[in-house]
Amino acid sequence: MTPYLYSLCLPLYRNALRLAGPEGTLLNEKRLKAALITGAAKRIGRAIVEDLAGNGFSVAIHANSSIDEAEAVAAKLRQEGKYAVAVKGDLTKINETEALIKRAADLLGPIDLLVNNASIFREDSVRKMDAGVWDEHFAVHVRAPSILAAQFAAQLPETSTGLIVNVIDQRVWALRPSFYSYTLSKSALWTATQTMAQALAPKIRVNAIGPGPSIPSERQLQEDFQAQVAALILKQGPALEEFGRTIRFLFETPSITGQMIALDGGQHLAWQTPDVLEIKE
Repeated sequence: MTPYLYSLCLPLYRNALRLAGPEGTLLNEKRLKAALITGAAKRIGRAIVEDLAGNGFSVAIHANSSIDEAEAVAAKLRQEGKYAVAVKGDLTKINETEALIKRAADLLGPIDLLVNNASIFREDSVRKMDAGVWDEHFAVHVRAPSILAAQFAAQLPETSTGLIVNVIDQRVWALRPSFYSYTLSKSALWTATQTMAQALAPKIRVNAIGPGPSIPSERQLQEDFQAQVAALILKQGPALEEFGRTIRFLFETPSITGQMIALDGGQHLAWQTPDVLEIKE
């Protein structure tokens, strides 16, 4: 949607939300803390959305190809008396990424929490380098979070503080040769997390979560996932509800910045990694 069409449609959309919101109220009329979660229509992103919405946040649920699912999640949350909206944007496109924070803030008010959860997981290797796969990973995992962080900082009121949480991967602490572009781009996001924490302090804190196996990847058979979990030193991966809870812990703990919490069942400490065990990820 072009900026012009968006400006025309926004009043209509707000009015629709007034009718659909809790007890007929305008979205976020109570001025709850507002969160934007990228890649949030399903899987870990949806779990984060549902946790935050259930614990006093209004939520903007970002999606691109899964926007219908995001709209359904938002509608369900509003029916439950919570404050939620879906926002669409292609994070591989600079103009759509730049518009995302403003779009969410127009509907919810200033954004207090940005969760860069959107991720892609396409296979390549050093020997089979794919420039298209490389560009897509770095666009979504590095460029988009950097653009969103800048926009987040610009919209935050002078008297407010904020938090950015980047969802990375424990493998940046336990490197292995598979998924080359994915690993490099997530490693760059971990470096960006620490650099952002330095640059945006003291008003904005920047932290990260490093997930391990929580649910099977979209390319993974159940038996491969179970074998992956069995190789963890804790013999269990993180439950979905742990992600939102950890983000709320970071939000409520103002002395933490530039850190990554590995929710991974100890995978970053394991020696029986999927590549060694020949487990498909």
